[in-house]
Formats: sequence, structure tokens, C-alpha cells
Amino acid sequence: MKIYLLNPPFVPNFVRCGRWQGVASRGGTLYYPIWLSYATGVLEKEFGKNVRLVDAPAWKWGIEQVIDDAKRFKPDLIVADTNFSSLRNDIERVSELKKNIEGSKTILVGTTTSQFPDKILTNAGIDAVARFEYDFTVRDFAKSIENSSSFDKIPGLSYKEDGKIIHNEKRQYISSEELDTIPFVSKVYKDHLNIKDYFLGHTLNPMVQIFTGRGCPNQCTFCSWPETLMGRKHRVRSVENVVNELEYIKKELPEVKEVFLEDDTFTINKKRIKEVCDEIKYRGIDITWSCNARANLDYESMKLMKDAGCRLLDVGYESGSDTILKNIKKGITTEDSRRFTKDAKKAGLMILADVIIGIPGETKETAEETIRFIKKVKPNIVQFSVATPMPGTEFYNWVKENKFLLVDDLEESLDKDGFQKCIVSYPAFTKDDIENYVDRGLKEYYLSTSYIPIAISNVFRKNGLHELNGMIKSARTFFTYIKRQK
Repeated sequence: MKIYLLNPPFVPNFVRCGRWQGVASRGGTLYYPIWLSYATGVLEKEFGKNVRLVDAPAWKWGIEQVIDDAKRFKPDLIVADTNFSSLRNDIERVSELKKNIEGSKTILVGTTTSQFPDKILTNAGIDAVARFEYDFTVRDFAKSIENSSSFDKIPGLSYKEDGKIIHNEKRQYISSEELDTIPFVSKVYKDHLNIKDYFLGHTLNPMVQIFTGRGCPNQCTFCSWPETLMGRKHRVRSVENVVNELEYIKKELPEVKEVFLEDDTFTINKKRIKEVCDEIKYRGIDITWSCNARANLDYESMKLMKDAGCRLLDVGYESGSDTILKNIKKGITTEDSRRFTKDAKKAGLMILADVIIGIPGETKETAEETIRFIKKVKPNIVQFSVATPMPGTEFYNWVKENKFLLVDDLEESLDKDGFQKCIVSYPAFTKDDIENYVDRGLKEYYLSTSYIPIAISNVFRKNGLHELNGMIKSARTFFTYIKRQK
């Protein structure tokens, strides 16, 4: 059994597996194909080394190069990732690949498959989709192909049989105990990818991205992954398993400068934070790491994290308006965010502030509040994004029902270069308003003299040279974006 996992070609540097829409980043970011990589580890555990992971955007491959590579590999099964903003392309590329690989089966995975299984399976080149969390669904599908057995007992699978589309029962989300059985994704990176291809503007580079847990119990109305991929039930790897992987990275990937914990909810459990940090210090692992966090994290936890090697917190401030925060069920207030920012700086942690313009209820006044708020709290890095409604979310359903959604196909949420466009417009706050405030927020923050001391403080830290290199790379792409706007 030979299995070919593909992050399909699309526009250059396309981030297909981000928790937001798929885009070409303005700051040069390129994520690992992280979910495909976890599935690769699961498949290798079952089938040995007859598994190949191909990242076409990172390798700058077009479909011709993919076809040539796959012909040499001769897979029995092709597993391909998808995204809402690239779905038509993904289906076409996989269908083209299938035509060139005689006898191969195809299965699509990713956020789209839980929302549009019927739409995807009407395409002749697609044999099946794995809905929601797919590591074990793909494994079981591959085993059934190898054994020539029926697909009807595989939870989470939708497939075609005798011209009909069949949806099997939903698969239960992977348990905490099962998460410990999945091979380290960092080992998959080492064996299949070049870590120097990947870049996060808010980390020291080279970096790796890992999960220590899955699922998010918070109720944010705009967030895709809890609704389309990994659910709201929070499950975690054991502390020993997590720190074992950090130890593996330190030993086997010595060129890595930072580990980014991609969990939506790493900071949700104060007790677990302490246990992870204590274990890192107990083993004497000198490693730099960062993570996503909510703006309700306490100072004591931040201090523990800093002492255990944490460098930065990626925080969803979302808005500087309490009205907007309430509208999106964020569960925090601007006062929480101000206290959090003060405590994070006191603990010596850097902050990446994520901000969204265009959430339901947004007006010019609330957008102005957000820009003023960001200027006041002064994060080390800020990311302004247009609000993009993702199928499956409450935000998407609301804008669609109220006819504020401008497109039917989310591929229209990108321009020809893969940059994010706005696809919602409200009577009192239009598409142009949203885009203008996003650009204005970025320019007023980064192009003002008040950012100079922040940039200098970023550089005059431990690993300052690496901080500077990351800033320079992000700045080049950012100025290209600004020039394009002009």
C-alpha cells in the first residue's frame, strides 16, 4: 500500500492549513501542512515508509511537477488537503492527478469536507472525503483499500458507491489517550520536509509548529476549526508526551530556534501550564517556544511560562470595542485585554495582537476604537485582518441570512495573487470601509515613529539578531503589499 499526501499547488506561498481562510500572507508567513503531517505520521505507523508527503506551495511546484513525482511513486491512495478559498483548484488538481495515476483512489481532507461533502463528491475525480478530524479516518480508508473490504464501517467517511453518495456515521473525536499514540509531527517534518521553507513572522526562524492538544470549548462566532475540523471538546496530550517531543526537537532538529504551540487553548488550564513548565525546567531543556493565548491568562502562569522558555503570546484581541467583543461571544472585555497586556509585558513576554475589522456590529466608530486601543496597548507585533465568514460558523450563517455576504464562492475572497479580500459589506460599514480600516491600522501602527522604540525593544532581546532577521523578511513582504495598494 503506497500513500501520497499532497498539499496541492495553488498561488505561491499559499497557507492552506491556517485556522483562518487560506491566503498568501502579507508578512511572508508560510505554515507547515500541519494536519497532513499528523496524518502522515499515523499512516507511517500503520504502513511503514510507503508514505510520501508533498508540499507543493512550499516547494514551488506546479501540477506538472506533482504529476511527474507521483508517477514515480505510483501511489494506491492520494490524500489531498483543501481550503474554502482554494476548493475548486484543489478538486481540479487532484482530479488531474488521478487521471495520470492508474488505479489510484483519492480522498480529500480539511475544513471543507465537513461542510460540503456532497458538493465535493459530485466531481468524478474524487472518490471519498474524510469529515472533521481525519487522522484515523484516512488510515482506516487506506486499510480497507489494501484489504479490498467495504468502506461502510469507517466512521467519518463519505464516499461514492454505484453512483450514490454515502455518508457513514460521524467519527468520535480522538481522545487524549489516543493523541499520545500519534507520532511526533516534528519527526514527520524532519523526514519529509525542509524546515527552512517555513516562516512565521512572530517567531524565531527556523521554527516548527506542533499541537499539544485539540479542540476549543470557547464560543467565538467566527472561528472555523472548532466547527469544521477538531470540535469543541478539549483533549490534550500527556505532559510527558509533550515534553518528550520538545526534547526530541532539541536533539534531532538543533537548527530549530523556536517551537510554536498551535493549540487554540494551550493556556486554558492553569494546572497543566504549570505541569508542562515544571517538566521542561526539571529536565533542563533549554528551548524557546511560543503559543496562542486568551487575554484572560493570569500573571503567575505567564511568569512560569517565561521561566520555562516561552517568548511570545499570540493573542486574539479581535477588537477594541466591548460591543463587538460581546457580539462575537469572545468572553473577554477590553479591560481584560489591557490587564493581560500589562501583565505579559511585566512577565517579559512579547505579544502578537490579532485584530479583526468587519465583525457584525462594526461601524467606523468601533473600528476607530480598535485602532486607538492597539496604539495604546502597544503590542510587539500586530496583525489586522478583514473579517472573513467561514462556512460552518455562526458568523457565516448570519451574514448569509442577512444578505451581507458578497460572494457564493470563497475563492472570490482572494485576489489574483492570493491576498485576502473583503467579501462582506454592511449598510453602514461597507466592504471598502473594512478594507480601508485594515490598511490604515497596519500603516498607522508600523509606519509611525511611535513604533520605532517597540521595534528597537524587539531587537534588544535575547536572540536579537534572529528577531531582526524575521522583522526584515516580514517588512519586505509588507512593503510589497503596501506598494500594491497604492
